[in-house]
Amino acid sequence: MEFLKGEFSIPENFKLDENLPKQETEYFKKRLGSSFIFSYGKKDEGVHLVNSLFPAPSKEDLQKKEKYSIEISSGGIIIWSNTKEGYFRALQTVIQLMEQYKAGKKIPAMKIEDEPRFAWRGMHLDVCRHFFTVEEVKQYIDYLAMYKLNTFHWHLTDDQGWRIEIKKYPKLTQTGSKRKESMIGAYVDDTYDGKPYGPFFYTQEQIKEVVKYARERHITVVPEIEMPGHALAALSAYPELACTKGPFEPAAKWGVFDDVFCPKEETFTFLENVLAEVMVLFPSQYIHIGGDECPKTRWKECAHCQALIKKHNLKDEHGLQSYFIHRVEKYVNSKGRKIIGWDEILEGGLAPNAAVMSWTGIKGGVEAAKSNHFAVMTPGSYCYFDHYQGDPQTEPNAFGGFTPLDKVYSYHPVPEELNAEQSKYILGVQANLWTEYILDFKQVQYMIFPRLFALSEVGWGTSKPENYKEFENRVVQHFKILDKMNINYAKSIYNISGKVIPDPKGVSYELSTSQNPDGIKFTIDGSEPKPNSPTYQNPIPVSKALTVKSAYFEHGELKSAVSSQDFSTSKTTGKKITLEHQPGENYAFGGAFTLVDGIIGNVKQLGKTWLGFQGTDVVATIDFGQNTQFSEVYFNTLDNKGSWIHLAKSAQIFISDDNKNFKLIKEIGKEEIQSSKGKLNLKVGNQNSKYIRIKIENAGVIPAGNPGADSKAWLFVDEIGAK
Repeated sequence: MEFLKGEFSIPENFKLDENLPKQETEYFKKRLGSSFIFSYGKKDEGVHLVNSLFPAPSKEDLQKKEKYSIEISSGGIIIWSNTKEGYFRALQTVIQLMEQYKAGKKIPAMKIEDEPRFAWRGMHLDVCRHFFTVEEVKQYIDYLAMYKLNTFHWHLTDDQGWRIEIKKYPKLTQTGSKRKESMIGAYVDDTYDGKPYGPFFYTQEQIKEVVKYARERHITVVPEIEMPGHALAALSAYPELACTKGPFEPAAKWGVFDDVFCPKEETFTFLENVLAEVMVLFPSQYIHIGGDECPKTRWKECAHCQALIKKHNLKDEHGLQSYFIHRVEKYVNSKGRKIIGWDEILEGGLAPNAAVMSWTGIKGGVEAAKSNHFAVMTPGSYCYFDHYQGDPQTEPNAFGGFTPLDKVYSYHPVPEELNAEQSKYILGVQANLWTEYILDFKQVQYMIFPRLFALSEVGWGTSKPENYKEFENRVVQHFKILDKMNINYAKSIYNISGKVIPDPKGVSYELSTSQNPDGIKFTIDGSEPKPNSPTYQNPIPVSKALTVKSAYFEHGELKSAVSSQDFSTSKTTGKKITLEHQPGENYAFGGAFTLVDGIIGNVKQLGKTWLGFQGTDVVATIDFGQNTQFSEVYFNTLDNKGSWIHLAKSAQIFISDDNKNFKLIKEIGKEEIQSSKGKLNLKVGNQNSKYIRIKIENAGVIPAGNPGADSKAWLFVDEIGAK
């Protein structure tokens, strides 16, 4: 972007070249219609907006479908592009400029040259856990268009509901589009509303309507039909496709279930018939076939599955999953399309032409790219918008995790492990919105805005994490646009953000806000902050149990939610800690220090105060700094099997004076951990040591009969204390 001399005065009657692409220009007029008067005219009649082709485009330029340039001068606005896509992306920039400068009615003269870095810039929407109307889905697509995203991933089938009409199999929507009730509140509460949900689904005519609407905005709709797992809604309609006889019903609970599609010929016939209808409705190059979280419990017990493994000389049930995906891919390829699936489709070997959507971390994307397969990066730790975006105590109930705006903005989609040639296989980036805890469209808006702003810049290739504050200022400016559109966006960046930092006497609590820091008021006695409460200036020392409450005020008026944090200190608080194994990306907030920061985890909010380890033990070594006496050690682990979180198998406590030779002083087994429900306060006798090491053993592989059976269990730990 280059500023030039002069300015363009926005006229009362804004004339558009009559030769502009009609569909895109009508969109432009509709977006700005309430603020400007538009008419059409001939180019030589003094029009204010024209579109021209780039001069003599090269073959490379023709491939850059979304590339554009804009020149604004006293004479008007000229857009250069070689495609309607490029013209449409340019219009989004012009709309933003006209919105920004309409009050003064003058836009500075400038020249903009622009193109995206990534070809796939996507947003996902789960309509299975909670359903959204055609009009709401259209609004969602409009949001993507406004910020130059180009892919809408529509999650249409799952355990909790089948949402797409398939004419050959009417029971899919007659039976599979409704459930007897829905889970409500925090997962650990295991409570239900007792209200029938549905029938909710989209007719094929409605699907066509949405696809056309998206196409007019140059957005590709990628449908997802889940297989072989997440299939309960389908099996409730056609139980003969399962390994057992059922009966089945769409799930009222969130999570993962053992009953999945059985890989028999009638199942493949069914899926091919379903996909045949899907591919008629969706012209996208890629068809998403899920492939994630498929327990192998039923396959292990199924005579047909075991015979199939032997017949095709497959290694095990993971090999059977690969066989399943290969079969489906062969059919989809025969129709001139390609499959994309979650990174579990890598199990047992990737299908020849498949692309991977890397969600469990970046590993799946790295593995795909290194084997010359395309990948879309959507790691949960950066791109799951069902996670908390602010302090969990001030946010609506969410799935878990902690993914604030600055973390989304900091994401680099191309993994560092890839060389230049391998990096070409990273198609782009996508954020996902799973709707277990999102009951209505207002909450959809709340969860995607303003994080969608960060995603758009990451996907376009313009995000600069080192300039985050500058980005944050622009976000606040765009809130005005959202206000005008009556969008219910999250104002979490106004709220007080708290961070525990080491302190010579233990820890201190550092407060910050995107606004004037002089507006932060706080208390440490548990009372509510008021305009005359102390003004925050320096990190608050925490040397004993206390509650810090904070809020942001302007001119004596409360502008933020009240943030509250309880501290419970011990002899380990603030001490140096090292971990032998690192936590999973989604649950690594604060790193090892989280275990000695003086904060006891909230079992209903896994966002900031727990560390999660999948398949690995917690081996934490704490350096007291000097020989220290203690007689009790405490820590908490979680039991939430529906989310694959299991209590520890055992725990051991060691002491050392040199960090080399460790002596075991306490050991407990599974029974004691289970009887305490994971809340452990262990008497260890009178001890005096410089180091303490706690080893908490992961449950290992999840046993049959549990959600996520055969997968690695998660172990969650909050605070390791000593008294």
